Amino acid sequence: MAKLILTHEVTGLGTAGDIVDVKNGFARNYLIPRGFAITWTKGGEKEIENIKAARAVRAVANLEEAQRIAAGLSSTPVKITVKAGEAGRLFGTVKQADVAAAIEAAGLGKVDKRNVEIAQVIKSTGNYAATVRLHEDVLANIDLQIVAEKSKKKSSKK
Repeated sequence: MAKLILTHEVTGLGTAGDIVDVKNGFARNYLIPRGFAITWTKGGEKEIENIKAARAVRAVANLEEAQRIAAGLSSTPVKITVKAGEAGRLFGTVKQADVAAAIEAAGLGKVDKRNVEIAQVIKSTGNYAATVRLHEDVLANIDLQIVAEKSKKKSSKK
């Protein structure tokens, strides 16, 4: 078992600043390379305070503000336009950063891509669900509408 300090929130494991015990492979292959955690040391206790302070700055500072943004996100579907093939199959997938950018573009508020959780891998057009953590106590469930970008047909002149 490896003892780690989380630097980001990891679903099902903990929030930034938590000390967790995980299997060595999970730590070595997933958490540490992606920057979600650092190895625990006695000197790392000071790092925990820095992580928690940075997390507090990144979080939406005011609970009422977070609840206002959550109400807007829950009531309005977020539309994401992507390149897709004939059958609605996407060229790639929709990622957390795409959702965060679409939320900001729709004027619903600014959210950190690390706080967006997509329930399933999005590989085709349609309606999907996602969750955004706006504050420690505030989660917003959002509806995603993935639509194909209108392609411009080439006109052939004879």
